[in-house]
Amino acid sequence: MKTKMKTLLLLPFFALLMLTSCQDEVVDITPPVEEEALTPESELTALMLSASTMDGSADNVIDKASCLSVKLPITVIVNGLEIIIDSKEDFKVIEAIFKEFEDDEDDLEIIFPITVILSNHEEIVIENRAHLAELVAECRGDNEEDDDIECIDFKYPISFTVYNPNFQVIDVVEIQNDRQLHFFIKRVINAEVLASLNFPVTMVLADGTEIEVNNNIQLANVIREAKDACDEDDDNDYGDDDFTKERLDEYLQSCPWVVHEFKRNEDNLNDHYREYVIVFKAENVVKVYARNGDVLTGTWTTRVTDRGALIKLEFDTLVDFTLEWFVYDLDPGRIKLYQAGGNRIILKKNCDLNTDITKERIENYLKECFWRVARLSIDGTDNEKDYIGTPLKFFENNVVKIRVNGVFVEGTYQVLAYNTEGFVLQIQLEGRPNLQLEWFVTFLQPGLIKLESLGNRDNKMVLMRHCPDGDDDINYIDDVLITGEWEVALYEDGDVNKTDSFSMYTIDFLESGWIKVTDPNNGVIDGNWLAYRNEGLHLGMHFGIEEPFNQLNHRWRIVEITPNRVELKDLSSTGAIERILVLEKKN
Repeated sequence: MKTKMKTLLLLPFFALLMLTSCQDEVVDITPPVEEEALTPESELTALMLSASTMDGSADNVIDKASCLSVKLPITVIVNGLEIIIDSKEDFKVIEAIFKEFEDDEDDLEIIFPITVILSNHEEIVIENRAHLAELVAECRGDNEEDDDIECIDFKYPISFTVYNPNFQVIDVVEIQNDRQLHFFIKRVINAEVLASLNFPVTMVLADGTEIEVNNNIQLANVIREAKDACDEDDDNDYGDDDFTKERLDEYLQSCPWVVHEFKRNEDNLNDHYREYVIVFKAENVVKVYARNGDVLTGTWTTRVTDRGALIKLEFDTLVDFTLEWFVYDLDPGRIKLYQAGGNRIILKKNCDLNTDITKERIENYLKECFWRVARLSIDGTDNEKDYIGTPLKFFENNVVKIRVNGVFVEGTYQVLAYNTEGFVLQIQLEGRPNLQLEWFVTFLQPGLIKLESLGNRDNKMVLMRHCPDGDDDINYIDDVLITGEWEVALYEDGDVNKTDSFSMYTIDFLESGWIKVTDPNNGVIDGNWLAYRNEGLHLGMHFGIEEPFNQLNHRWRIVEITPNRVELKDLSSTGAIERILVLEKKN
C-alpha cells in the first residue's frame, strides 16, 4: 500500500541560521523546554526506532525470516497445490495444508520475482531463491533476540513539532504508521531534524490494552516495560509452540482439557481415552478423570529446549499417558502432543467443565429445566427412540416425572455416594425398566450429564438439558405447531414418495406435548412431540408402533417453518438428506 507523509526540506546549518531572522515563517506554537526534544543518542529515540521496526514474523511460514516480509500478493506452491496469497489470512491456508497429514514432507515453493520488505521498511525486488536465501541468512535465527519491539505499538496518528537550533517552531509533522515513524526517527538519529513528540500519546499493548502517556519519561518507561511482555512468535514454523515455560504452565492450568484423540505406539486408543479429562493443578499435580468416574492422580512438569516445549506426565497406573510429550502445535483452545514412535494426543480446552462432582451439584443440575434422553444404550442396543418427545423433570423431595402423551408419570430418584469413587443416580419409574438402573455419573457440566450403569458399564445414558423458557425460536415453533391442525403434505424416504400413506390423517399438536392423530375412521393414534435446540432446531416426534406414523419416529431437523408450513429433514452423519417430511396446516 502506498503511503504519503508530510516531509521536511533538508536544510544545511547555514540555512537554519537564516530562519532565525525570518519570523514570518515561524508557526505560532508555544516552544517547549529543551529537555523534551528527542536527541540522536537518547534511550527514548532508540526505543521508538525499535517499536517502529517492521516485524516480519507473521509470514515466517513462507520466508522463514523474522527480519523481512514478503509483499503481497504472491503465488506459492504448497505440497503441489498452487495458491495465490493476497492477505495475511491466507497464511492459515498454508498452515492447514501443512497440518493435514502428520507424516508427509511439507514443501513450499515461491514463484519469483517477489518484493520483500526489510526491517527498515525498504522494499527490494527478489528475482530468485538464491537472492532470497542471502537476505534470510542475514536475519537472526529462530527465536533469537532481535531489535524490533513487537509487544507495544503507537496508536496513530501522532505528531512531532520540528524546531530550528534556537527552538523556534518551523513545522508540525503528522505520522500515520510505523513506516513513516521509522523514517522520521532515523532522521532524528542522523541529526537531520530536531523535534519533540506532541503529547498525549496512546500506546497499545499486545493484548489490546491502551495506555496514555504525557511526557518523554513516561513513554520510555512504558515501552521499556512492555518490550519483553509478550511472545513475539519469531519461530520459523507455523505452530505457536514457542511458549516460555511460565506461559505454558499458566496455559495448562487455566482450564480442564478433554482428550480428543489418543494414539500410543501406533495403536489408536480413541475408544478407550476419548473424553477423558485432564486437569493440571498447582505443585505439579495432575488429575485424569476417566469416563467411568475414576480419578487418577499423577505429576506433571514442563521444560523448554531448543527443540521446543515438553510436558512430562507420570502416573503409577496410567501407563499410556506416562511419557515426556513434545508440544508440537498450539492453537487457541487446543494442544497437540507427540513423541516419536507413533505417540500422539490432541487435547481441547473446556472451561465449562467442573470436575469437582458433588452430590449437591448433581442435584442442582438435575432440577434445572427438563432433561432429554439423548442417548440410551442397553446391552448394545440403542433405545433412545423410545424417549423422543418424553422429557424428564426432577423436582424437590426426590420426585421425578416423565411426560408421556401429554401426561406426567411420577416416580422417584436419589443421588447416592458410591464408595469413594463418585456418585450414582437411581431412578424408579413404572413402566420404564431401562431407566431403572443404578447410573454412575461419569461426566457433569451445565446442560450435559453422562452416565454408565454400575452393573454393566456398556449400558450408557446421556441426558441433555432442555430449557424452552427464554428461547424465542423454540417459543415461536411451539406457538406455530399448537395453532390449528396439520397434515402430511410430503413424505419422501430416499427416492420413494410415501405421501399417500398419510392421506386423510389429521395431526394436532397439543400444548401438553401430546400429538393426537385422527385417522379417516375417527380412530386416534397417540404420540409425543418436543421442539428443542441442539446444534440447530429440531422437532422430535414418537408415535410408538402404530402404522404408518411409526415411520416418523425421529428427531427431525427443522429446515423451514412458517405459520402454515413446516419442512423437516433427516440427515445422515455426512449431511446427506435421507428423508424429507413436510407438514402443512389444514384449511
